[in-house]
Amino acid sequence: MTYVDGYVLAVPKAKKQAYVDLARMASVVFKDHGALSVVECWADDVPEGKLTSFPMAVKCEEGEEVVFSWITWPSRAARDTGNKAAMEDDRFKDMPMSDMPFDGKRMIFGGFNTIVEA
Repeated sequence: MTYVDGYVLAVPKAKKQAYVDLARMASVVFKDHGALSVVECWADDVPEGKLTSFPMAVKCEEGEEVVFSWITWPSRAARDTGNKAAMEDDRFKDMPMSDMPFDGKRMIFGGFNTIVEA
């Protein structure tokens, strides 16, 4: 089964197009380094919670929306190799952090073993 990197972040609504542009570029980089697919999703029906929620998890501020995304890889080993290569790729390496259309400190991410794939 595949291996999945998942992430959730808050993006200012005013920077949606900048985020889409970054996500499109990043998807090419990750796929060039072995990713099977890259999916980026903009919040549509994401309720505020009382105890937990996506907006609470990323400390969503006024004027921001939640982005929920994942990258599928053939295996954990392919992800480790591909992710390292992507981070060293000039398309990422030369990008100033100040150009990021989101606050990376509030990004939640992790790698997951697939247990059901239908």
